[in-house]
Amino acid sequence: MGDQLRTSRWPARLHVVTGKGGTGKTSVAAALALGLAEGGRKVLLVEVEGRQGIAQLFGVEPLPYKELRIASVPGGGEVRALAVDAEEALLEYLEMFYRLGAAGRALRKVGAIDFATTIAPGLRDVLLTGKVKESTTRSRDGRRVYDAVVLDAPPTGRIGRFLNVTAETARLAKMGPIKNQSEGVASLLRSPITSVHVVTLLEEMPVQETLDAIAELRTLDISVGRVILNAVRPPLLTEGKVTKAELKRGLTAAGLATDAGTVAVLQDEAKAHLTRRGLEESLRGELAELGLPMVELSLLARGVDRAGLDALAEALMGA
Repeated sequence: MGDQLRTSRWPARLHVVTGKGGTGKTSVAAALALGLAEGGRKVLLVEVEGRQGIAQLFGVEPLPYKELRIASVPGGGEVRALAVDAEEALLEYLEMFYRLGAAGRALRKVGAIDFATTIAPGLRDVLLTGKVKESTTRSRDGRRVYDAVVLDAPPTGRIGRFLNVTAETARLAKMGPIKNQSEGVASLLRSPITSVHVVTLLEEMPVQETLDAIAELRTLDISVGRVILNAVRPPLLTEGKVTKAELKRGLTAAGLATDAGTVAVLQDEAKAHLTRRGLEESLRGELAELGLPMVELSLLARGVDRAGLDALAEALMGA
C-alpha cells in the first residue's frame, strides 16, 4: 500500500525530464526511474542524446539500441535502459512501414541514413520520440510492458522544439507514415499520461531557462509536472549577521586561533554565504510563482553513485 501511495504521487506513465546542461537532469531521471520501480514495477529509462550518461551512472558498458536491465529494486522491481539512436530508429522505421530492412542497411553503409537525419533535424526528433511512444504504449498479452517510462530528454533550450514534433514534421511530409507517426507522438505528449519535469539549480541562469522552458511548454499545451531543485545546500548560518565577537567565541570554543586575520576571513565568508542564501531565496520565490509542485533534492556530498541515486529516489518518491 505504501509503494502504491508513493508512486501515485507521480501518476503519469511517461515522465520527460529536462533541465539546463549541468543541472543533473540525467541523475534525476535515473533516480526517478529507480523510485518508480518500487513495489515490483517495471520501468524503462531512455536517453536520446548519444551521451551514454545512463551507462556511466550505473557503471555498465555503453548501451546498445536494445532494452537491457541495469538495476534491480527491492520488492522485485527493475529498471531497463535504452539509448535511442536516430539511425537505428530510422532503419527500424523503414523495415516496419516499408519492408526495407536489407535496403535500409545498404543505405547506412553508404552514409545515406546519417545524411538524412542530419539534414532533417525534425525527422531525427520524430524518430527519437516515436521510439519513446512505442515503448510507452507497447503491450504484451493485454498488459503494458512497462509501468512507466522515464525519458532523459534534451536540455531546456531545445525541449520545446524536440517535443513539438507535429510542427517540425509539417516541413517534411504532408501525408503518409511519417505524418501519422508524428501526430500519434503529439497526441501522446499532450495526453494526461505524459508529464514534463524540469530540473534546475538555485542559480540565475538555470532558473531563467526553467522559467522560459515552462512558458514555452505551456504555450505548446504540453503538461508540466514538477520543478525539481537539485543539489540544494543546507543553510550553514541562520542569523542575518555574524559579528566578530561571535566568531571569536566560536573559534575559542573549538580551540582554534582567534587572530584578527582569521576572524576577518571567516566574516567575509559568512557575508558571502548569507548573500548567496538571499539570492537563492529570491530564485526559489520566482519558481514558486509558477504554481507548480516543487521538489528539493539535497546535494550529494559523496557524488552520484548507486547509493546516491537511491537517496535521490527516496526523496523524489516522498515528495
